[in-house]
Amino acid sequence: MAQTTETTARTPAGQPLRTPRIHRAWFVAAVTFVTIIGAAAFASLPGLLIEPLHEELHWSRGTIGFAVSVNLALYGLTAPFAAALMDRFGIRRVVAVALTIISVGSLLTVWMTAAWQLVLYWGVLVGLGSGSMALAFAATVTNRWFVARRGLVTGILTAAGASGQLIFLPLLSWLVEHHGWRPAAVTVALAALAVVPFVWLLLRDHPADVRLAPYGGEYADKPVPVPGAARRAITVLLKAARTGPFWLLAGSFAICGASTNGLVRTHFVPSAHDHGMPVTAAAGLLAVIGVFDVLGTVASGWFTDRFSPRRLLAVYYALRGVSLLFLPMLFAPSVHPPMLFFIVFYGLDWVATVPPTIALCREHYGEDSAIVFGWVLASHQVGAAVVAFAAGVARDVFGTYDVVWYASGALCAAAALMALVISRPRSEAVSPAGA
Repeated sequence: MAQTTETTARTPAGQPLRTPRIHRAWFVAAVTFVTIIGAAAFASLPGLLIEPLHEELHWSRGTIGFAVSVNLALYGLTAPFAAALMDRFGIRRVVAVALTIISVGSLLTVWMTAAWQLVLYWGVLVGLGSGSMALAFAATVTNRWFVARRGLVTGILTAAGASGQLIFLPLLSWLVEHHGWRPAAVTVALAALAVVPFVWLLLRDHPADVRLAPYGGEYADKPVPVPGAARRAITVLLKAARTGPFWLLAGSFAICGASTNGLVRTHFVPSAHDHGMPVTAAAGLLAVIGVFDVLGTVASGWFTDRFSPRRLLAVYYALRGVSLLFLPMLFAPSVHPPMLFFIVFYGLDWVATVPPTIALCREHYGEDSAIVFGWVLASHQVGAAVVAFAAGVARDVFGTYDVVWYASGALCAAAALMALVISRPRSEAVSPAGA
């Protein structure tokens, strides 16, 4: 993957720049990967908190689901502003502040005694911090540091979240099972805080900061910081909202969020527990999803560099919908082969949708693509938030999650159709990869 030949570019002063044999962009991508892993601990915890909070504090699952939905919604709604803030103040500053906010919000939950505190600490603070660590972070790093291999790098950085889930979920489930939910919340806080010095010392905002061209591209001066980050985010949204592809991408990605973060990540563990499966076993299955998510997302990035992202999205959503329709029949007190097949199958498809979605944003919206993707991601999280709350209410009302699994499968079929009808830009040349 490393660049094996040296290329020469010139600064405005006329001094030649030689790109090293292993391009600095790969080190920046590695730092970004580790940073996302460190921040991913927060995403592993909500599904583990539902039953302990319900039993200890006697809050309904709908109430707990509402706090999670606030977290997911703010995660998404913050993302486009975070992308603009990274343009204005730099990646390092925004990410360091975001990690600190995540740490503070998670730590404060240890002392909460009322449901509104869960909404404030986990919903608002962790939601705002995690939104600034959202996939817009990965998109911004990829757009600045890479011209070649963007699909592959996007897949790798997207997989970092799954890697974090793989690392933290078994540990957090063990802590919840043996020591209660508070030590798990402290662990999340410390994990986010530990990454801050790593980000500050090793991450760089732009290739020009180290006098390099982006990987596979030509040298360019670092852009002058653009004031009015919030205004720019809104302006980009209004411009993109006048185009059809934006609504198709946002709608399909909302369904993506509803069927992953909103449903499986939040409610898989309590749903499995309803059928007699131990919490640690159910959490272990989610961790296995994380293993195959890494493989599926990296492979999706590779596919995105070579095949039509529209067709890839349609296939991903269709397969996901079919698997969700079968899931209610697979729950049992113990893990059995059909459930393992679902876990592997679903894991490969978990966030495989991200690389082709980012590619379509880049294809249609160019320099604004990171911010546009931030808004598309906002729709992803709003969809997740709605289902996180609705699934909790459905469980309180019907005593089962089955209806939500079936509805989610049907929505994925709709997302597959939406992906197929996304048009190509008029100026795009017809090529095998874009066919």
